[in-house]
Amino acid sequence: MKFIIQLIISTLAVLISSYLLPGVHIANNSFLTALAVATVLSFLNNVIKPIMILLTIPVTILSLGLFLLVINAGIILITAKIVDGFTVDSFWWALLFSFILSLVTSILQNVKKSDEQ
Repeated sequence: MKFIIQLIISTLAVLISSYLLPGVHIANNSFLTALAVATVLSFLNNVIKPIMILLTIPVTILSLGLFLLVINAGIILITAKIVDGFTVDSFWWALLFSFILSLVTSILQNVKKSDEQ
């Protein structure tokens, strides 16, 4: 049940973030497309991202961790290639989308926690 709630929160965060950013597009603001984006992002973040982090440890150390932002943007660009109806105009929009997505997800999770108490 926790996974489904987290997936719905991520889906809402994807919809809100794409609404806020003109360089990120979800076809017809479709909930199903946003759900697919949230699912693919979840999979890539849990499977591909750790491998990418492991392979880029030297660069990450030299950049004082800032290279992790590049990895996040790359994951979003990969998601845009996989999911039909989800497009990101450039690397910079992907980077900004990752920031906004993290912020919106955090806010929605805090709202959920305050409802539980």
